[in-house]
Amino acid sequence: MISVLIECKDQEKALAVTLAALVRGAVEGLVAEVVILDRGSRDGTALLADAAGCRFLEDPDLRDVVRSARGDWLLLVEPGARPLLGWIDHIGQHMVSGQMSARMRPSREYRLPFLQRFRRRMSAIEHGVLIPKRQAIANAKSGQSLESLGRGLAMTRLKCEIIPASVLALQ
Repeated sequence: MISVLIECKDQEKALAVTLAALVRGAVEGLVAEVVILDRGSRDGTALLADAAGCRFLEDPDLRDVVRSARGDWLLLVEPGARPLLGWIDHIGQHMVSGQMSARMRPSREYRLPFLQRFRRRMSAIEHGVLIPKRQAIANAKSGQSLESLGRGLAMTRLKCEIIPASVLALQ
């Protein structure tokens, strides 16, 4: 089972999109928990997290969050990102056979216009990062963000796709 970690600040609408996409993973028994790491939101993020059954933590220490995660694997996702069909099976297969971190492929259908993809800096967790909990514990530091935890890891690409949060921002 996996623990999904989502870091946000005033991103209630984007968070709702991601949580809706994760429901099937919870129903299928892959997602053990969703942890919302809030960085000072003033919108309805806390209410949304509570209604969705998520663990909501205000300004938590990432090191403590990683240690307390229930899953043996962690999925780091940006609010607004949406895994597409097949993600449950591919992540499950990777967890059984793989020991290294992985990321999903960016959606071929839903993506930023050509020039916008090259003019911006890509987030380390834009395509989701699946990381073994033991590796995350070894890499996590106090005061660190999910972005920095996902940066610089040797990863393999899963055969499932994700719609990045940046695409939602265009709509």
